[in-house]
Amino acid sequence: MDQCPFCHIDQIRTRVIQETPLALIILSNPRLMPGHILVIPKRHVEKPLDFTEAERKGIFDTVLAMQDKIMSVFSSGCDIRQNCRPFIPQSRVKVDHVHFHLQPREMEDELYHVSQIHEKQLWQDLTAEEMEKFFTLYRIA
Repeated sequence: MDQCPFCHIDQIRTRVIQETPLALIILSNPRLMPGHILVIPKRHVEKPLDFTEAERKGIFDTVLAMQDKIMSVFSSGCDIRQNCRPFIPQSRVKVDHVHFHLQPREMEDELYHVSQIHEKQLWQDLTAEEMEKFFTLYRIA
C-alpha cells in the first residue's frame, strides 16, 4: 500500500471528477482514448472479490452512473473494464489497486483500428472438449 499511487492520489495535480463515500472518479493519465476515466475504490483492495457488499453495490452503481454520463454527454458507446493481472509488475500503466476503466467508444474508433480489428482472428468456436472442461471447472455446485 505504501507504493500504491491510488492510495496517495495528489488531488491538486489529478483532476478528481467526482468523489463518493467509497470511490474517486478521475481522468485516466495515461489514457487510451479521450474521455477515458477511472473509478477507484478508496479502500485499497487488489481484487473485486475483496470488496464488502456495500462496496460492491456502491462502486458498481458509480461505474454504471458514469457510463450513463459518458454516453449521454460525450460518446455513443462505453466499455467498462477491470483487469486482474497479478503476474504483471506494477508500473505506470498497471496498478495493484482494483479500479474500473470507462472508455468512451465509437464505431471503428482508433482503438478498434489499432488493436481490436485483429481480435477477429482470435475468436474461435468452442470445441466439445473445451466446453466440457470449462463447464466443469467454472460450474458452481
